[in-house]
Amino acid sequence: MTLHQRASRVLAALKRRYPSLDMHLAAESAWELLVATVLAAQCTDARVNTVTPELFRRWPGPADLAEASPEDLEEVIRSTGFYHSKAKHLIAAARRVRDVYDGETPRTMADLVTLPGVARKTANVVLWGGYGINEGLAVDTHVKRIAFRLGLTTHTDPVDVERDLMELFPREEWGGVNHRMVWFGRHVCMARKPRCAECEMGDFCPACTAGMAP
Repeated sequence: MTLHQRASRVLAALKRRYPSLDMHLAAESAWELLVATVLAAQCTDARVNTVTPELFRRWPGPADLAEASPEDLEEVIRSTGFYHSKAKHLIAAARRVRDVYDGETPRTMADLVTLPGVARKTANVVLWGGYGINEGLAVDTHVKRIAFRLGLTTHTDPVDVERDLMELFPREEWGGVNHRMVWFGRHVCMARKPRCAECEMGDFCPACTAGMAP
């Protein structure tokens, strides 16, 4: 089986398991998705979704958040962890969006990664989830782990993993691949004790067939 054939089987299996693409993070705009994604670092989406309603009530857009005091924002986002740095980045990002991009969340990778706290993974999430743009394929811990176990990459650096996956999956599927792999990583292919017996990819997954999913 070639790598492209393996990727096709992976995509088909993921689509069968997750036919719809419900969003993980609650957001009504690209800006809200950016904020939520920054908060989701080292935090669960469920926790973030309990915090953002109050955040967006108090500071609906970037112009509002740009004027927030760090202490007030930290109090609202405290439960997401690393709240000092997250508050600092979000306020700085809001000011840049307000001052440089006229209050509009950027629509390109090059512009998004100039925002404090926004790296390539977050930018990919915002571009696809906020604008329907497949500029890249967001690689988080779930995607990296699953891609490695399935033999779709031999790399562990997210940039290298992303490059490998972008070569294997059609561009129009990149956002969906990320989304579905995140669900799959939470439900089946967990970091510890993966449920190989429940996995529809077990017959061609190198980790499962070797009985040694890391």
